[in-house]
Amino acid sequence: MSLLVVGLSHRSAPVSVLEHASLSADAQVKLLQDTLAAEPATEATVLATCNRIELYADVDKFHAGVAELSTLLAQHSGVGLDELTPYLYVHYEDRAVHHLFSVACGLDSMVVGEGQILGQIKDALALGQELHTAGRLLNDLFQQALRVGKRAHSETGIDRAGQSLVTFGLEQLATGADVDAWARGKRALVIGAGSMSSLAAATLARAGVAEIVVANRTAARAERLVQLLDQYRPTAPGGRGFAARAVEMSAVPGELARADVVVSCTGATGLVLTADAVEDALRTRGRPAPLALLDLAMPRDIDAGAHRLDGVRLVDIETLAEASADAPMAADVDRVRTIVSDEVAAFGAAQRAAHITPTVVALRAMAADVVNSEVARLESRLPGLDEKQRAEVTRTVRRVVDKLLHAPTVRVKQLASEPGGAGYADALRELFDLDPQTVAAVSRADLNDTDGVGRGRV
Repeated sequence: MSLLVVGLSHRSAPVSVLEHASLSADAQVKLLQDTLAAEPATEATVLATCNRIELYADVDKFHAGVAELSTLLAQHSGVGLDELTPYLYVHYEDRAVHHLFSVACGLDSMVVGEGQILGQIKDALALGQELHTAGRLLNDLFQQALRVGKRAHSETGIDRAGQSLVTFGLEQLATGADVDAWARGKRALVIGAGSMSSLAAATLARAGVAEIVVANRTAARAERLVQLLDQYRPTAPGGRGFAARAVEMSAVPGELARADVVVSCTGATGLVLTADAVEDALRTRGRPAPLALLDLAMPRDIDAGAHRLDGVRLVDIETLAEASADAPMAADVDRVRTIVSDEVAAFGAAQRAAHITPTVVALRAMAADVVNSEVARLESRLPGLDEKQRAEVTRTVRRVVDKLLHAPTVRVKQLASEPGGAGYADALRELFDLDPQTVAAVSRADLNDTDGVGRGRV
């Protein structure tokens, strides 16, 4: 395993750098295609969220891989390499596995314990599979990361240690008050219809807002989100309902003048709401009610200058990063760290054992060829053997070969699964003079099968 991850996150870089280094969907596709075209990488996928960009690859050479992946990240993020380099981190082999598993459990999130990262990891794997840039190693790695994350959430109380960015952001807007009490009866404007915006709309619906307006550049996606909100309408008699409707982006200025709370999370590269637009809305509304703005986009959707306007409270990614630094850590975090360490060791052992499997298969194939050759030679020397005798001789020879190979092959798999066991495959090939092309052919067949199975498991 030569797994390499190069990336930056809220832990290594200021928000201003993360904002400039964001990757659009098209940029992610091009980044993966260019990474695979680069000589050191044989497979790759990218994990891009509002507060991290990480490029994972299986590389032939460590130093060349780091240089190439760093250059490609700078090229596709639009940030110069000299500016980006001080904020990049590099993890290799077991440390890279440990990092991804920690990310999957929410240990590396801005809000510790949040579970939304699992969906983002799943999306990263799906993109690599769709583009055929994720091979056996990354399929195994990301699928295991999803299982580790789910295990952490089911076996510990890590969920109590943190919430999603949406919930955390709304708590910051509520300034210590109960979010449900704060949101009840308010008019909400949600800009965007992606996963984060959908989570925000659902959270606000459950909190008891009076109205939710969804604005999106694609009208059909906004309408679909409005329809999904029906499941959050109260079913009990007398329950407080809410109105929900979709609007065009051109209607945002008018809706902004009516709204009490605005959540924005789009993929726009420029500002969606300028400070002037917010000021115009305040002037138009003609009422003193405060305006709460939650900007979950990266790069930012809402002009940071809006917070200087009277009656406006703005919470954005930078605000959340500062607030989360003071959040208390749950006791369950230590249990999750233990799970991560155990799972990293198990994954490494499985990968090392899998590395020797093609060699063992090639050895048994060679032994089968020797048996067949010797049986054919015996038949030519003893043509008088009948069918029953020939079958018995064949079975006997095969049993002898199987018994001779059983203990060594079982033991070599055990030894190969231990740290430092990668050399046993090479030793086996040398001892039995196995054809490297035969071993490579077994590896390719195994990769194709694993790739197909991998797609079905997610």
